[in-house]
Amino acid sequence: MDYSSESLKRHGEWQGKIEVVTRCPIENREDLSLAYTPGVASPCLAIREDPERSFLLTRRANLVAVVTDGSAVLGLGDIGPEAGMPVMEGKCALFKRFAGVDAFPLCVKSKDVEEIVRTVYLLSGSFGGINLEDIAAPRCFEIERRLQELCDIPVFHDDQHGTAIVVAAALLNALKVVGKMPDSARVVINGAGSAGIAIARHLLRMGFSRIVMVEKTGILCEGDPTDNPAHREISSLTNRERLRGTLADALCGADVFIGVSAPGVLKGEMIERMAKDPVVFPMANPVPEILPEEAYAAGAALVGTGRSDYPNQINNLLAFPGIFRGALDCRARRIDDGMKAAASYALASLIPEEELSRERIIPDAFDPRVVPAVAEAVRTAARKSGAARR
Repeated sequence: MDYSSESLKRHGEWQGKIEVVTRCPIENREDLSLAYTPGVASPCLAIREDPERSFLLTRRANLVAVVTDGSAVLGLGDIGPEAGMPVMEGKCALFKRFAGVDAFPLCVKSKDVEEIVRTVYLLSGSFGGINLEDIAAPRCFEIERRLQELCDIPVFHDDQHGTAIVVAAALLNALKVVGKMPDSARVVINGAGSAGIAIARHLLRMGFSRIVMVEKTGILCEGDPTDNPAHREISSLTNRERLRGTLADALCGADVFIGVSAPGVLKGEMIERMAKDPVVFPMANPVPEILPEEAYAAGAALVGTGRSDYPNQINNLLAFPGIFRGALDCRARRIDDGMKAAASYALASLIPEEELSRERIIPDAFDPRVVPAVAEAVRTAARKSGAARR
């Protein structure tokens, strides 16, 4: 199938992938009086007295805003909020299909951090959670941080944390297959944007201590001059061996390659110089840093990509539906580091050790166990940390 032309045709037929449906009957005057005036005044007054009752008397407890400014949409770049709408609608459809979560796209016509933060905060009382999507770095870091401070509902940038959670789950199982340990494996992450930095932070919290970040300009090292505050911060936590040079230099003797960068940047000769039985995750989409067949030919022991036409698809769809399902169920105020780690371990645990192989390290996105397992792990962690309201 030519997915590009067929998808354009289908979108014209669908005229949107989501719609609003009513949950209450409105067939007669009595129905109208209960759902709207005069009866609706009673729940309004109850919420005025206790705003927390908005979670019980409206759809807020199951409603997520999917927010973008259209500045980093898929691999298309800065295409604007209107052009990002098909992706946001798709994300909302996935929320509903996989977790029963109602989601609504909000495409904001601004790239100003203050305007975006203010807009989302002012709307936050209508939602149980905020999913930030396809916002360019470094602006996305500040927007998320500010909204987390202002809002009393979970704010989650999926391009950062959803990616990190699934990568960590896949890597935990991949290292079991090749017989290596998280605390001793040297991990090279190519691409120090929002996803790469989030992956590094998440892996550090999960016991991966030997991480090296690489950007277009080369290996990030503490003390190097840079105008990017996110790079300064992550370089102070990684590359403890103070390596310098290019991606090829970073990969010499490395155990793991994680790519969130650009097509074709990883060469077979670089893999040949890695440690024995290297794990290679080239996740640039739709064209990865190296194709799996080329990586295996160069000596990779195990390969995972972001694509659905190869084994070991490392897909955010494995994370965000269950994470929000769990957070909404316990009415969480935030999605904290413990909840993210719990989600990674829950995902990894769905493949028993005796079933692990180089072509099976992560569940399939359509595996019905995924959302319940992740949601339960998130709820338990939220209650343990105090993030949960109930």
